[in-house]
Amino acid sequence: MEQTIDPTLGPVLARTADERAVLDSFLDFHRAVLLRKLRGLSDADARRRLVPSATTLAGLVKHLTMVERNWFPTLLAPEPGDVYLTSDEDAAAHFAVGDQDTVAGLTVAYERACARSRTVAASLDLDHVVPHPQLGEVSLRWVLVHMIEETARHAGHADILRELTDGESGAI
Repeated sequence: MEQTIDPTLGPVLARTADERAVLDSFLDFHRAVLLRKLRGLSDADARRRLVPSATTLAGLVKHLTMVERNWFPTLLAPEPGDVYLTSDEDAAAHFAVGDQDTVAGLTVAYERACARSRTVAASLDLDHVVPHPQLGEVSLRWVLVHMIEETARHAGHADILRELTDGESGAI
């Protein structure tokens, strides 16, 4: 029996595309998976701690919003006053959620950050290199691969948290 794959999945559609299309499609796929984990949850459920760490579904989205802003506009296309966040304290602070952090608000912030990231990335060649405060130099290609890894890892965390919340699982 031949197994069919949903042809609407970007990575499947880009399976014979150029390198840029493949990288972009995998990153966008994992971004969408993360947001699917929030869909249909109450604000309280999204903020609920289900594991010993402070990791929550809301916190994962809030963190990845900061990560998108940090790696794309701040690092690759900085504006006056932009500061690239490097400390563990900065990262931990962006996982913290409060009553003001709603599913709707976090979703909109993440979608906007991703849209800005896409715009910045589209304006640069994959070989574009910038100085990084900890790593020396990084290329856009490296940033895209890193962001695929970072987003996919946290989407996996989100999948587990969602399953613990209401039994929903799976990427789609």
